[in-house]
Amino acid sequence: MPDPTQATPTHEPERHRWVVRLEGELAHLDYSVAGGVVIIHHTIVPEPLGGRGIAGRLVRAALDHARAEGLKVQPDCPYAASWMDKHPEYGDLRA
Repeated sequence: MPDPTQATPTHEPERHRWVVRLEGELAHLDYSVAGGVVIIHHTIVPEPLGGRGIAGRLVRAALDHARAEGLKVQPDCPYAASWMDKHPEYGDLRA
């Protein structure tokens, strides 16, 4: 069985999402890009995977990628917005 602490998000740019596949479940963060801004729409973690920090890993992966690409971020997803509030080191990315 995969170790959930090693659940590394995978980027699926053609589908505009980041995913973690674990235990037959799919957790994902959906986004779009417009005018140099990554808009995070949803962060979804199925109940069986809840409480393991997977949503935070998805958000961090999306934000790290945005930073590497020189993009800003608009967190329309309440979870992503809250996560960014709790991690001021990513505050410079807010659109």
